[in-house]
Amino acid sequence: LEHPGVDKAAGEEFLREALHVLLDEAVRKGTDVTEKVCDWKEPGELRQLLDLELRNDGEPPERLLGRCRDVIRYSVRTGHPRFFNQLFSGLDHHALAGRLITEALNTSQYTYEIAPVFVLMEEVVLAKLRELVGWSCGDGIFAPGGSISNMYAMNVARFHRFPESRRKGSWALPRLALFTSQESHYSIQKGAAFLGIGTDNVHLVATDERGKMIPEELEKEIERAKAEGAEPFFVCATCGTTVLGAFDPLGSIADICQRHGLWFHVDVNSGVGGGACCVAPCLKNSPLSHRADSVAWNPHKMLTVGLQCSAFLLRDTSGLLQRCYGAGATYLFQPDKFYDVAYDTGDKTPQCGRRVDCLKLWLLWKAAGTEGLARRVERAFAFTRYLAEEVKRRDGFQLVLEPEFINLCFWFVPPSLRGREGSPDYWPRLGKVAPAIKERMMRKGSMMVGYQPHGAKVNFFRQVVTNPAVTKRDLDFFLGEIERLGQDL
Repeated sequence: LEHPGVDKAAGEEFLREALHVLLDEAVRKGTDVTEKVCDWKEPGELRQLLDLELRNDGEPPERLLGRCRDVIRYSVRTGHPRFFNQLFSGLDHHALAGRLITEALNTSQYTYEIAPVFVLMEEVVLAKLRELVGWSCGDGIFAPGGSISNMYAMNVARFHRFPESRRKGSWALPRLALFTSQESHYSIQKGAAFLGIGTDNVHLVATDERGKMIPEELEKEIERAKAEGAEPFFVCATCGTTVLGAFDPLGSIADICQRHGLWFHVDVNSGVGGGACCVAPCLKNSPLSHRADSVAWNPHKMLTVGLQCSAFLLRDTSGLLQRCYGAGATYLFQPDKFYDVAYDTGDKTPQCGRRVDCLKLWLLWKAAGTEGLARRVERAFAFTRYLAEEVKRRDGFQLVLEPEFINLCFWFVPPSLRGREGSPDYWPRLGKVAPAIKERMMRKGSMMVGYQPHGAKVNFFRQVVTNPAVTKRDLDFFLGEIERLGQDL
């Protein structure tokens, strides 16, 4: 006990070497277009390669560094210019620096005494995000992901309508009803189950051919719920649905919510980080509505901030979050501290320990400025237009629908199926093309892109460009590789 239990010098030397591995393997190679997107291995083979067993004796630094290299080597390189599989693609070096600082400082963002810089920083970043939505004031908190942000919205809306729900629970309330579109994010269903509202009480409103909620159908669903004895309380509209990238008509939905006295929540987390449109001058009349009561926004998607970075924003200024969640734990939130305890913001969330998610966004924003972020958004739109024209021009490619946002949905029709659209096996066979090409590209490691069916439409590719490192050459390769991998299907 007279000496430290760790070898500080050895630890710093290992960290220095590990950072070299990180820079070389994860950053440089991970964003190098000549490298593979993934080095695919089957689970059994990968277990053997990694030697995941934990033993009684420790290992020397050289072996541990080798382990670090293996972890990076066999992981998917989401910063690679040809990784299109998820919406958090790309790597921003400034945001990464912020993430590394956050991990090194290892603090929790619940009180000013333990995180003074980050409490003030979060306040500034949230205020800026609210400004972009169109609010001059309000409240908010960073949450662990967009799904949780949507759940926060549902819970706060319930508390706002029924304050007694905090003490008495759901049994003391009427049967609640909430409304969202058929194309909304699945977190609304999960949230209803998690909060005890029940998935049967989620009314999925019909959408048009573009995937946008139909306001008239929303009104009908609200009236139907009332007629069945339920109590409508919450409507979730979507800005950028996951598959089609649809924007619900927020103005009309806001009118309906106002008429019926319902909480109006806007989810811009779902498909494409629609909130990023707020920073683009070309989209200054974006469909985000200042009339919403709450907004969920994921900068870790289109702005390449890095996982995770999700903001839950409120127009309310009455302290609703604090009243909804505050528990006043005396070991954290003592009222007799020597500083202004209004800066102890951790009681505004059901979490206790809460990681710092504001630094990476703040540092990126400081580096790029709002204009730099706007250029990234505009670039994504330009690439979507380019890809759409290329899909129309190339033989064997077919748009599912014209893109309105940055979601490009298309089929690749191999030569064996061309000209056979009228045959009974055409669509079933076409539905197997995307999964087969996906398997081939992953085993080859050349790129990654997602696919899915949608309603009556069989599997198609969904391409979203959010990585600012992508060039036209990468997009040309993308279409060419699909063609090469699918020629013999």
